[in-house]
Amino acid sequence: MLRPLLLACALAATALVAQAADKVKVGFVSTLSGPSAALGVDIRDGFLLAVKLNGGKLGGLPAEVLVSDDQFKPDVARQLFERNVKRDKVDFMTGVVFSNIMLAALPEAIDNKVIYLSPNAAPSPMAGKECHPLFFAVSWPNDAYHEAAGAFANQRALKNAYLVAPNYQAGKDSLAGFKRTFKGQVVGEAYTKLGQLDYAAELAEIRAARPQALYIFLPGGMGINFIKQFVGAGLSKDIMLLLPGFSADQDVIGAVGTPMAGLFNTAHWSPDFANAANRKFVAEFEKEYKRTPTLYASQGYDTARLIDAAVRDVKGRIEDTQAVRAALRAARFESVRGSFRFNTNQYPIQNYYVRTVGSDGKGGLVNKSFTEPILKDHGDAYVQQCHMPR
Repeated sequence: MLRPLLLACALAATALVAQAADKVKVGFVSTLSGPSAALGVDIRDGFLLAVKLNGGKLGGLPAEVLVSDDQFKPDVARQLFERNVKRDKVDFMTGVVFSNIMLAALPEAIDNKVIYLSPNAAPSPMAGKECHPLFFAVSWPNDAYHEAAGAFANQRALKNAYLVAPNYQAGKDSLAGFKRTFKGQVVGEAYTKLGQLDYAAELAEIRAARPQALYIFLPGGMGINFIKQFVGAGLSKDIMLLLPGFSADQDVIGAVGTPMAGLFNTAHWSPDFANAANRKFVAEFEKEYKRTPTLYASQGYDTARLIDAAVRDVKGRIEDTQAVRAALRAARFESVRGSFRFNTNQYPIQNYYVRTVGSDGKGGLVNKSFTEPILKDHGDAYVQQCHMPR
């Protein structure tokens, strides 16, 4: 009886070894051109830095990262996703910046049973009724930064606010999040065109409304132009400008300059976090790219490290989707943000902080975080609507 048993065990072990892949292929689709290119470039650079620091490997396997530009166009992203999953046979997809682009392209991954890990876009429908076992949000729920901003506005005893965001899923989620926690009165709100760069009409309406505070969600070039025009119109003298971290990130600080000093914003990460993983990330990013990393860069880096941990935990058997999912959910890696775990909808539970833009001691400006989080171990408002098979 012993010899057949030993033979069976040996065959089982051989089968497991045979299932291990010889490399990991990742399809990386992001916005790498146009006014919003800085966001995708930072996600890409953070992701590739993690792979480089791993010796070109993920989970001990050689990594091939196929990088392509969606050109800020949903139809282009869909075509790139289709190419990556059908022709290139990638093991994972990632990279997209904007929710509308991701939602258009995501079915190509899901329908072909390829896991998508979002380093940025995390729309509310995917956190709730449309949650899916093959979708992981490594960043934050779309609403969360804005819920944190509403909580901070309450802490500052602000009584009313005017809200501005682009007219797409993340924009709608952002204002819904702010209103969910803000206890004051919303005296007006405006949904702008996605990618809009001239805000003369909106600024006239804000001037007429005379709010105590203005809260905007305008990532990338949109936020850069808005803040410049807001300050140039003289509105910053009488209206407190509150921002989510995306609209006060290092790319925005560099482009806007001095008017950013003293502004408050909310985020799940800051370059001054003192944990060991973050200290290494910031130092290596600055060494590699000669600039301070942004939120987007930190998210790209963490996404690569999560894939690395999952591939390692399944010992390279990445064709076993269920095992890979379980390893991803376990999230056995040291995040640059500190505390991090997945909720049952595969969206993160984590802390959110208030940051203020101040001197870096070298003649520049950088975000500095408050010590205590404004929201601690915070999930999302939609998780109860998610009925995901394990």
